[in-house]
Amino acid sequence: MEPTLAKDTNFDEKLLEISSRMDDFEGYTHAHGLRIAAIADAIGKSFNLAAHDRFFMQQAALLHDIGEVVMNRDYIKQSRSLTDAERLDMQRHPVIGEQETAKRGFSRGVQLLVRWHHEWWNGSGYPDCLEGEQIPLAARILRVADSFAALRDDRPRRKAMSLAEAKTHMTEWAGLEFDPKVVKAFLTSENLAILEFDVRGHAAAE
Repeated sequence: MEPTLAKDTNFDEKLLEISSRMDDFEGYTHAHGLRIAAIADAIGKSFNLAAHDRFFMQQAALLHDIGEVVMNRDYIKQSRSLTDAERLDMQRHPVIGEQETAKRGFSRGVQLLVRWHHEWWNGSGYPDCLEGEQIPLAARILRVADSFAALRDDRPRRKAMSLAEAKTHMTEWAGLEFDPKVVKAFLTSENLAILEFDVRGHAAAE
């Protein structure tokens, strides 16, 4: 069961093509960008985010790692841990993504969400080391959605976590990487039907 977006969401084909190319480059086996967009929109609704804010957040979800595609590093696809130098290099991708979305004419809101989707609640994220509520709510939501979607899919360096394992990871990192309120809203909302399905469309085992 692939994720679906709100019926009133209308993305142009070029944006969806960019997102699909991004997913292929990063080695995801499913529509990672669309999955993030669907999760983020569901969380956004639970926080009563305005429709236009949710739309910008969904656009940012589809474009969040465009900086990695622009950088085009071979190590992204390799099944090994990154070196310290590679990790530092990788941390440039949100800023490059911000610049790329600006070149493509996306709103400043989308640009900043792409820039800040790796900021951590405890201030140890990148590129700006924002902390707590210095990080806009939509960026905090994207951090949760991106991380959960990544944990539930196979990657070049690891296999997908089970639903129970992914939930445990999100809970353990709440207050460190993730806004605890966003994690709680995500894991407890009855509207998040995506939690009930694994990445292949079958009922997820606990």
